[in-house]
Amino acid sequence: MQPDSVQALARRGAQLATESPMADYIVEHFQRSSVGDGAEPYIPLCIAENSQLHDLVLPRIRAAAEVPGRILGYDAMIGAEEFRTQLGAFMGRTFLGRCFPPEQIAVMAGAGTVLENVFYALADPGDAVLVPTPSYAGFWTDLETRNGLSIVPVHCAADEEFKLTPARLEAALASSERPVKALLFTNPDNPRGSVATPAEIEQVLAWAEGHGIHVVFDEIYALSVFGETPFTSVAQVRPKLGSHVHIVWAFSKDFGASGLRCGLLVSENEALLAAVNGLAYWGAVSGHTQWMLGQLISDEAWVDHYCAELRRRLGVTYARVAQALGAAGIPMVPAEAGIFVLCDMRQFLGDPSWDAEHALWRRILDGANVNVTPGSACRIEEPGFMRLCYAAIPLDTVLCGIERIGRLLHGPPPGLRP
Repeated sequence: MQPDSVQALARRGAQLATESPMADYIVEHFQRSSVGDGAEPYIPLCIAENSQLHDLVLPRIRAAAEVPGRILGYDAMIGAEEFRTQLGAFMGRTFLGRCFPPEQIAVMAGAGTVLENVFYALADPGDAVLVPTPSYAGFWTDLETRNGLSIVPVHCAADEEFKLTPARLEAALASSERPVKALLFTNPDNPRGSVATPAEIEQVLAWAEGHGIHVVFDEIYALSVFGETPFTSVAQVRPKLGSHVHIVWAFSKDFGASGLRCGLLVSENEALLAAVNGLAYWGAVSGHTQWMLGQLISDEAWVDHYCAELRRRLGVTYARVAQALGAAGIPMVPAEAGIFVLCDMRQFLGDPSWDAEHALWRRILDGANVNVTPGSACRIEEPGFMRLCYAAIPLDTVLCGIERIGRLLHGPPPGLRP
């Protein structure tokens, strides 16, 4: 990049041009995906997508009724009322436990856009948001890049099974040098694949209410639960969300449709919905996409079959992945939901440092041509954990990647001949 081209930009433009907000593992993924296969083809185990049910989703989308001409024109920027009504009925029946009216739902181009717009309205530049860790790596991009917010990690410990407690929330709140306006809570969890119980949700709500801060529940994996703990939405715990509790969901994970860019907000706060409506023009969802997805979720028989098959296939895949990791000598944190597992690779570090974790990630990437998500990207408090995503590519390829990692980790140390 030529220096004069950067100098011609504003400060914020120059920063984006020279300092990508994307994590290193994402940058590496796109670079390696564009290169032809070598002796050992690149295997991405770092992308949280689910392609395992495309054989069910694609035919149903193709079977959608004839597209009406009205979708070619403008409609409400937060989503057509018909689509939001369909969403309210679908979510109420499948995971929210009750139906929300269309005026309490806002549709935007993906969960990331929803989060950015919601927190734009909830906090001013310089304000802080609490995020429990381990965390989804993208929250930092969603909240900090344009909104200018500061995420304060609520670090949870491996030796406590990463349990979130009021004491850890209090410690994070006390450590913040900026006003804390909200807590972002993910359930089911990414990257651990855990599912919060009603008691744990109540604990989070009680703590936040005691401090008068908002809680945004990211429930994007609500239908992707295959373990013994059933998913409980915050909407099932409280008969009314009130003005400080909000829900985010999207089609990207549960329906394996991240490319369609359709996420949504559920809230009873009229002012927040009005503020989000004022921003929705820059993140509106295509009318055609809304029409297709509305047809899909209105087919209740198909949805019921899909959800059952989603749980079944994820459970089977998870079991195969857990077995492969065990055979490869790689410990993992047991999961009940999602499309990933958190691997415990602390024993393979040269020393318990972030430099050693980065070196291990590079060793796996360069030595095995397999890309996993390093724990530093998930803001884990202790070095040595890595997230492994298993649903974006064929299972045989996933198992091949695990075998490669195991062979590399248990082989001779770098620089020594076998």
